[in-house]
Amino acid sequence: MMPELGKYAGVVLSSYAVTMLLLLAVVGLSLWRAARVKRALHEVEMRQGKQDG
Repeated sequence: MMPELGKYAGVVLSSYAVTMLLLLAVVGLSLWRAARVKRALHEVEMRQGKQDG
């Protein structure tokens, strides 16, 4: 169900698109950073001689 946006349709829909792109970018960067930190932590633990788990 799409509301009638009239002359503002372009602005509203482009705002939604930009918002979705920004949210996806934040999620993507968060996942990338989490993986990077996890790898770094694993490396530090291996240097200290600790086992997984």
